[in-house]
Amino acid sequence: MNYWLVKSEPFVFSWEKFVKEGKAVWDGVRSYPGRKNLRAMKTGDWVLFYHSMEGQEVVGIAKVIREAYQDPTTDEDWSAVDLAPVKALKKTVPLEAIRKEKKLQNIYLIRQARLSVMPLEKEEYEHIVRMGS
Repeated sequence: MNYWLVKSEPFVFSWEKFVKEGKAVWDGVRSYPGRKNLRAMKTGDWVLFYHSMEGQEVVGIAKVIREAYQDPTTDEDWSAVDLAPVKALKKTVPLEAIRKEKKLQNIYLIRQARLSVMPLEKEEYEHIVRMGS
């Protein structure tokens, strides 16, 4: 099992909209590292949902429900996956709080902040979930 973090601007696709719709096609990723990460996602993998731009915080937990397939928004070689919301965190975990955690200093969210789909180590994922409990 793998662990991931995906980012979405809340004014484009918020956690609330995700929950209302019940699932999402995670498409439109146009970076090679992001594409590689999408293609590595497996059904059942855990995903943290992060609001970027406004809020800058982890807000919920999702799961991969369909592995990588051709991104339906383009004919070029890009991929999409399907995600489903699992639950909102009891309290959001702001980027500033993550930055202060010694155990989280090496996560991609801090090291490569522009990456929109990023892997997490199991311990990093669990630490952030605990912070939001």
